[in-house]
Amino acid sequence: MTHKTGLEDYYIIRNNRKMRFGYTTGTCAAAASEAAARMLLSGEEIRDISFMTPKGILLNLEILHIEKGEDFVSCAVRKDAGDDPDMTDGLEIFSRVKKTGESKIVLDGGPGVGRVTKKGLEQPVGSAAINKVPRSMILKAAEDICSEYDHEGGLEIIISVPNGEEAAKKTFNPRLGIQGGISILGTSGIVEPMSESALIKTIEVEMRQRVENGSRFLLVTPGNYGSAYLKEHMDLPLEGAMKCSNYVGETIDMAVSMGVEGILFVSHIGKFVKVAAGIMNTHSRCADARAEVLAANAMRAGISAETALDILNTVTTDEALVLIQREGKLKETMKEVTDRISYYLHHRAYDRMKMGAVIFSNEFGYLGETEKAGELMRLIKEEQR
Repeated sequence: MTHKTGLEDYYIIRNNRKMRFGYTTGTCAAAASEAAARMLLSGEEIRDISFMTPKGILLNLEILHIEKGEDFVSCAVRKDAGDDPDMTDGLEIFSRVKKTGESKIVLDGGPGVGRVTKKGLEQPVGSAAINKVPRSMILKAAEDICSEYDHEGGLEIIISVPNGEEAAKKTFNPRLGIQGGISILGTSGIVEPMSESALIKTIEVEMRQRVENGSRFLLVTPGNYGSAYLKEHMDLPLEGAMKCSNYVGETIDMAVSMGVEGILFVSHIGKFVKVAAGIMNTHSRCADARAEVLAANAMRAGISAETALDILNTVTTDEALVLIQREGKLKETMKEVTDRISYYLHHRAYDRMKMGAVIFSNEFGYLGETEKAGELMRLIKEEQR
């Protein structure tokens, strides 16, 4: 019989598909800690636990791998990310709770939980990568159990994650300077599948970490195409690049608030041609005006009305570029496009920083760059040195 967690009726519909909610590593760590503390102080054995998340959803979580000693109890809760593509899905989050002689509760990370090695993250350098909300959840759960059983001594809580170090290699942790394992995360305790706010938060965390470690100028690509182009065709430090996915506008907003002095975007034209129309979320669900933007700018560059109509019927930007090149107007069209990209980037940043972009396509290679792109390349190289 399948264990019911209490999330069975929580889901979202995305792309006509029903997608299940899940729960965070923070929820797993806190629930395991509460169960271990209760077993340690009461002597009873607990096979499942009711746990209230910060979001207000009550979960019923199965307790696994119970181990009891004279002065400690260890147990685990398995992470379920629902239908979110999460590298930590299925990991077992362990909590080992031990009695101590001191009258305080101490929390730390064990094997499989990362350690912070760079400034700019929620926890200071040297600390276990257990974020603020999960840390609070774990400590509150333990304090409540101590109060319930009139325990006046202290507790030591160690969170560990078997296979956490291996799983962390597929997360952002190595880029953020978190070594040795995963982070214990979550602000609501619940995983909403394909959450935009979670993706934007990831961008913010990486950006803040770079800024607090001295970066004044950021090198940003929307995704893998940009990273590959950087590696193969540009004399810029790939290890210094960060990804913004479709969130061009939010990336600029966060950079302004952090006092960044400049951003250079390196992007495939399929994404960034939309920015030439002021579209700052480049996901096709929000806007897919690629053909229209290219046709309008090609007409400004002098292309024939007949070809402009043909461009409107293209499916990919490379198809449209072939038509523009056929009339010998590719360079002029890209000048129109990059001028408008520059305008809208600076407009979004309130002219508070230098903004630039380099645009390419897989078939045509380099297509053009904005006015300040060259200066930003120089500044990024100097900063990396």
